[in-house]
Amino acid sequence: MPHEDILARLVAKIEAEPHSGQSLLLFALAKTLDMPRGGHMYMLQKLREMTPETRAMAYALMELMAEGGNTGPEWEAAVARMEKAIRGG
Repeated sequence: MPHEDILARLVAKIEAEPHSGQSLLLFALAKTLDMPRGGHMYMLQKLREMTPETRAMAYALMELMAEGGNTGPEWEAAVARMEKAIRGG
């Protein structure tokens, strides 16, 4: 799955439903993957709380990180848009 696709889908979901539980779970994962040298601490039990659609997005996001796609201008722009949506702006 191309990086652009998962980031666009992730941002669209969070912007459409910024305060839903599923959006908040995905945002927490994205923010965890955004922390350089942070150890990527995320409770994998949270995957149980996700719908199959959200879980597929989470797996794609983890694959993006494994491929080094959680850095750079595209990633930073996506995280900024997610943060803005979550904060209500």
